[in-house]
Amino acid sequence: MKHPVRFLSVIFSLTALLAVVGCNTSSKKKDYDTMIARFLIEANERESFATVTLPVSGVQIAVNNKPIVTEFDYTGVSLAQSDLGKFLVFNLTADAARDLYRITGSNQGKRLVLFINEKPVGARMIDGAFNTGSLAVFAALPDETLPELVKNLDGTSVEMQKKIAKAK
Repeated sequence: MKHPVRFLSVIFSLTALLAVVGCNTSSKKKDYDTMIARFLIEANERESFATVTLPVSGVQIAVNNKPIVTEFDYTGVSLAQSDLGKFLVFNLTADAARDLYRITGSNQGKRLVLFINEKPVGARMIDGAFNTGSLAVFAALPDETLPELVKNLDGTSVEMQKKIAKAK
């Protein structure tokens, strides 16, 4: 080995190159923004944690501090259309669907408030036990923003479900 400095510099360069290539191949570029959706249930005055105001209607709803449905409880989000307009559909895990059925069965007449990134954007009246495995809600947001919102929520839910599966 006549030139140990040159040899070390080549080894160092190759190591740095492999590290950079290794880091770049393991990380995927996300094509969505992380959006966290949670549902909180309406509370009576004794158990109320906070009062929130819905953005369009200005309706104030007292809510509990514990979410009923979190970002770990739904496996996907889609956009649907009815005579009243577009709405979001959250497809729930089996465990979350059972919990929602039980909670909505005993809380009829109250509302579920949809929060996206900690801001209230919609509410759904509990008019019976929800037994479909999904949760539909109108968001008080402009219709043109809903496809991007659904893409972001769905991407986030897929990411969360992968983390859950990996942790098992």
